[in-house]
Amino acid sequence: MKAIDHQSSRTMSSLNDLLCLRMPQLRITPLLMAANVLVFGAMMLSGAGLWHSQNGVQLAWGANFGPATQDGQWWRLGSAMFLHFGLLHLALNMWALWDGGQWVERMYGHFRFAAIYFVAGLAGNLLSLVVHQGHAVSGGASGAIFGLYGALLSYLWLERSRIQRGEFRWLFWAAIGFSVASIVFGLMVPGIDNAAHIGGLIGGLLMGVLIKPEAGAVVMLQRAKLTAGLVSLAFVGIMVANIPQQAYRWSDEKQVQREIGEFMQEDAAITRAWESIMRQGQRKGASFEELADVIESVVADRYEHSFEELSALPQDPNLPSALAAEHVTRYAEKRRDASRAMVEGLRAKDRGQIQKALEQARQSRADK
Repeated sequence: MKAIDHQSSRTMSSLNDLLCLRMPQLRITPLLMAANVLVFGAMMLSGAGLWHSQNGVQLAWGANFGPATQDGQWWRLGSAMFLHFGLLHLALNMWALWDGGQWVERMYGHFRFAAIYFVAGLAGNLLSLVVHQGHAVSGGASGAIFGLYGALLSYLWLERSRIQRGEFRWLFWAAIGFSVASIVFGLMVPGIDNAAHIGGLIGGLLMGVLIKPEAGAVVMLQRAKLTAGLVSLAFVGIMVANIPQQAYRWSDEKQVQREIGEFMQEDAAITRAWESIMRQGQRKGASFEELADVIESVVADRYEHSFEELSALPQDPNLPSALAAEHVTRYAEKRRDASRAMVEGLRAKDRGQIQKALEQARQSRADK
């Protein structure tokens, strides 16, 4: 009878049973998993690949990228936590989120668990921005998930006297093993954002000390809380102080890309109009003056307007589209000059100048 009572007491005192008894149903972990899956599905509908997403899609959905994040879009440090670059990336992160989340949510409670998750994710993405000097396009829930394992380690260490020795060893060293193995794997395989992992892990470790657990009896010493608070401030301060200089303004790059795209469409329309005017003029026998007026308003003035808009674009040589913008601007100028020369030749009834203008226009198209 005593042996049965002893076994029952030992079973009831296991950490897993205690946590499940206190919180039978999880709330935040399933919501976070659902949010990540839904975002991935929405991204696929907008053009993302099943196994790999292009950086353009990731950036459009809020990936962490220095020129964009530092251009007033600091919300990307948060939105990047819900983006994944492929199905395998998503599946691995969701497995790790479920594996660690069910422990940490029960340990700290719903709202404190959410605070750990988001603070760790933000810390990881900020460290990623610093370490990669703003050049990497990053996303994923792994920084926040590493924060959960950091908080798990803090909780286990602080509550070690109340946890069965075997259970403590298994959980504690399993969490350390997962964290170390993942970081080592990230060092060996390119494309893995280890900076976000390490930043999230540190953030989770500190949050696990600063936040009172839901299921725990240890009264944290004020000295330990104060130390964790000071380390947290120092950690954030060092990251903020080392935020890299912005390579270029993302808003400028988007403006240049948008203007180039609009001009390419406008150029195609003007070219079609120009060719149509010349064909109709020859068939209907329009006068030189009539042709000159139409070409001036439909062709030359529109190229002039496009050239002025392109010339007014930001002149930052660091912009990825800077060379393309310069090339397109020169092209618009050549097309404007060719159309102006044709208008002058038509009004002067100078067939030689008209022919020269046509050749100039054809050459500018060939050099495009």
